[in-house]
Amino acid sequence: MDYKNIIELIINNLEEGIIVVDSNLNIRYFNESSRNITGFDPKEAIGKNILQVFPNIKKENSTFHKVINSKMPIIEHVQNYINYVGKSVSIVTSTIPIINDGKIEGAIEIFKDLTNVVELSEKILMLQSTLHGKDAGFNKFFQNGTQYHLSDMIGQSKLINELKLKVQKVANSNSPVFVFGETGTGKELVVQGLHNLSYRRNKPFIAQNCGALPENLLESILFGTVQGSFTGAKDKQGLFELADGGTLFLDELNSMELGLQSKLLRVIEDGMIRRVGSTKTTVVDVRLVVASNEEAKKLVKENKLREDLYYRLNVINLNIPPLRDRKEDIPILVEHFIKICNDKMNKSVKSVDKHVMEYFLNNDWPGNVRELQNTIESSMNFAEGEYIRLDDLQTYNGPYIKNVEVEHFEHKISKDIGLKMAVEEYEKSIIKLALDEAGNNYAQAARNLKIPKQTLYSKLKKYRIDLKD
Repeated sequence: MDYKNIIELIINNLEEGIIVVDSNLNIRYFNESSRNITGFDPKEAIGKNILQVFPNIKKENSTFHKVINSKMPIIEHVQNYINYVGKSVSIVTSTIPIINDGKIEGAIEIFKDLTNVVELSEKILMLQSTLHGKDAGFNKFFQNGTQYHLSDMIGQSKLINELKLKVQKVANSNSPVFVFGETGTGKELVVQGLHNLSYRRNKPFIAQNCGALPENLLESILFGTVQGSFTGAKDKQGLFELADGGTLFLDELNSMELGLQSKLLRVIEDGMIRRVGSTKTTVVDVRLVVASNEEAKKLVKENKLREDLYYRLNVINLNIPPLRDRKEDIPILVEHFIKICNDKMNKSVKSVDKHVMEYFLNNDWPGNVRELQNTIESSMNFAEGEYIRLDDLQTYNGPYIKNVEVEHFEHKISKDIGLKMAVEEYEKSIIKLALDEAGNNYAQAARNLKIPKQTLYSKLKKYRIDLKD
């Protein structure tokens, strides 16, 4: 069996383009997928300089050039350019140096076409702009971009009532708000409720998940662009301009790069934004609300959140309690979600039986209210009578506590660290060990860990593990 041909077959059928250059930027390998993105024939590419294949990229802007000079990889870098056949293309690249005995021999770049993603984001911006500019034909509650009011937060527990009261008190303030809540607790519901109680309620509510886009693309979406700021760029409003007079909600702030955080800080301090590639500033009146599923002080300590930005954002702090801390709300939530599912599924389920309720009350619900809602919806698909029973629950593994066999973990967990951080520290140590054993060969380390390379790169970025030569 010819393994070389098999590997070649696999590589040429990947969606990602793969290019290998030597230290002089001359192409040594160019897979078939690269043709679809660059518009260049692989047979003609071999031996040519990389700048001939990417004629609109200058040497000083080339990721290959930067990596070969610095001997350091560049991971998930977004580039916009005109390819060899004149098509405007957006790509995300990871460029890794090839080093042998401390000497740089070249670099390998893995890249994927982001053009459709960019076009979709531009269409979303255009749609938001169009909707917010219309005055007729829409209910005002939905016209502003929201679908929830604070009354949609179900519960009568002390913690929920305190949260609702706090939101009501600060609704008409212009101060920034930092929202902390675990995944599934209802952060956006609270933020929309805040907006709809404020004097800004008839102005736009714009939400953006910071973890969904690479840094360069997120910056252009937040601040907008001017024509010519990069190849293919157009005059385009950003989310700050679209949200003028209203509220801008940035979720998963901890995923935002520190460089972009500094630009966000400047907007908060002077109320002015500058589009990417522009020298002109624009004043915007936007109330900024940010959210994270990790506590702000922990993010600062781990260098995921700038300390100066933390103090500027944390003027008002809203903590959304996890479901395990307000279990007295579970019966109310269960009845609420059953009613919703009855309407959607044309069923007439009355409630859950006592065994199911006991199971619900004994569950810690790591996915919080969202997990409970999904559990109800799932069980409603199987329920045949008037009551949901244990047999209808796909999540049930009886009796009320699932026994899980785990290997002995020798690390002692400090009571100040907690399980989540301890697991992250353990994962970080395993990744470092795998890199050491693989001689910093990322592909080999990923294989040893039995995870995709992109997952490894994401975890290196998440834990801020230094990428060594």
